[in-house]
Amino acid sequence: MPAPANGSQAVNRALALLSLVGRGGSAGLGLAQLADSAGLARPTARRLLLALSSARMVEQDRQTRRYHLGPEAYLLATFATDRHGLLNHARESMLRLARETADTILLTIPQDDHTLCIERIEGDFPVRTHALMRGDRKPAGVGAGALAILAVLPRAEADRLLTRAAAQIGDLAPAIAEDLAAARNSGHALNPGRVIAGSWGLGVAILWPDGRPAGALSIAAIENRMRPERQAELVALLNREARLIEARLTALDTQPEPRRSTA
Repeated sequence: MPAPANGSQAVNRALALLSLVGRGGSAGLGLAQLADSAGLARPTARRLLLALSSARMVEQDRQTRRYHLGPEAYLLATFATDRHGLLNHARESMLRLARETADTILLTIPQDDHTLCIERIEGDFPVRTHALMRGDRKPAGVGAGALAILAVLPRAEADRLLTRAAAQIGDLAPAIAEDLAAARNSGHALNPGRVIAGSWGLGVAILWPDGRPAGALSIAAIENRMRPERQAELVALLNREARLIEARLTALDTQPEPRRSTA
């Protein structure tokens, strides 16, 4: 019989499960999937999930038996928003961009091998693209915001992310590699309808003071609203707002700890 987990190991395992539940999104995750993803025996995962449930960090849907984040996790997240919540510092800029461009404005953050769209604000132009919605996760480099984030990473790290995402990216890989090279040269990312034909995007990275990507602002629009002359205008607006957001981030007393390498 294996020795029982010591205190720190149990805490680490519980936190790993909590992270998995959070990243499971609105659909939630079942016990088997959580246990397998965390590399735990199911009885161990069940005990840890019960402990998290008693602390109201997770909750189990009575009908589906899937686990979701609980109310205490939400409360802790609201406490962290003022200091670490990029959306809190970017919303004003997003609203301004939506008014000035009439197009759809997106805010994307890095999340391990993927990127996560945490906000979408639509402008007044009646024809919109729907390639990326709030809560959508995309592989590294897929979409203008994801590409902008990838372009500011060290090349070795960006290459590792692309390699791990290769199975999901599939036939798009060569085109994304070309788009990435162009983004590094220009300082902004262009998605010329790679994911959905006719759905274009421009993206600019938002950096923490130490140079790590905090996320990306992007503008999504139909192809005929992304003519070269207008692209230059939109990139200037994106850069203006990205610098304003970075100034707000610089004013924070602390920054989040660097993400652990998953290489």
